[in-house]
Amino acid sequence: MDLHREFENIISKKKPSFPISKQFVVYLARYQRYFHFDITYNDLLRWDASFPVLDLSGKDTLWRTVMYSRSEQVEINDSLLRIYVYLTAELEHTVMEHLTVENVDYCLFGNSNPFRIKIRNLLNDNYDYYYIKRADASRVYGLELEEMLSPNKVFYLVNEDTLVEQHISGIPGDQFLKHNVDEEGQHIVRLAKEFVKFNQRCFVRLLGDMRSYNFVIDMTPDFDQMQYRIRAIDFDQQSYEGRLKVYLPQFFKENFEFVDMALKLLGENSVTQYQNEERSLMRRRVGASRYQLQRLIKTMRKDHITDAGRLGILKRELAEYHNNKGFLRLTSMGAVLYKHINICLELNLNPPK
Repeated sequence: MDLHREFENIISKKKPSFPISKQFVVYLARYQRYFHFDITYNDLLRWDASFPVLDLSGKDTLWRTVMYSRSEQVEINDSLLRIYVYLTAELEHTVMEHLTVENVDYCLFGNSNPFRIKIRNLLNDNYDYYYIKRADASRVYGLELEEMLSPNKVFYLVNEDTLVEQHISGIPGDQFLKHNVDEEGQHIVRLAKEFVKFNQRCFVRLLGDMRSYNFVIDMTPDFDQMQYRIRAIDFDQQSYEGRLKVYLPQFFKENFEFVDMALKLLGENSVTQYQNEERSLMRRRVGASRYQLQRLIKTMRKDHITDAGRLGILKRELAEYHNNKGFLRLTSMGAVLYKHINICLELNLNPPK
């Protein structure tokens, strides 16, 4: 079977959502990720009317703006503003008088069917966004690992079965390839370098399904050139699938143009150099958050975030990849991930007790 068709078959079935376990709640509360909201994901499902959100060309985006009854709208808006303020300003509620909820949009596709909350600042007419989703343990583990093992900061909160995430800015990878890659001023060699490093980060922390529409390109002008950062925006496939190649963005057909850039512009020696650089940086990040990572893995080892079949496949493929039969004796995805990180980053961390 063609590899890409096989990938489509692997991830075509909707991944189940795993609940936040009691031990995970304890971890999240310890690191101030657990917070009581006045409104939940299910509350937002009770809208009275909706209409489609269209793009600039008039095409349906598969988002719908939802509206609530007059009796509920004021209370809902107030709760949404309080969440936004806590997420961004740490309980400085005096700023709420300058903010308003512009739109609440509901997404018709994807695993999490999120709500997108659009906030407008009345003082300067500036807009910001955040998302409310069903809390899925896979995604929350992915967010935590992003915070610890990547160069990016992520801001999110959990309350029972509701997850709140701050918006991650950037141009979606597929849109960048379609509209921006050929623009004047783009430094494609730097972009190719960043894709190599992003590919390495995903593999080491076992983040799957990083097709071009599941990450964004964050561009920063630097003197007369452009710096790039590729950031994941979809963490649902954290340590879930069994096939090892699902954790390597280079194997998805949607990313072939990025792969082609790297092969043509960098060369094998440069690719190896950038892979080593990223692993070295990840090693430093683990050093800075070693005990938190161990607590996270301790929680993950007790959690159910995949099925026995996928776990068995991944253990066998990692045992072959690393030439280490120790993977075959492991009984949880958390233990598999921890051993994989240790080997990839040449660490000597003791198993979390």
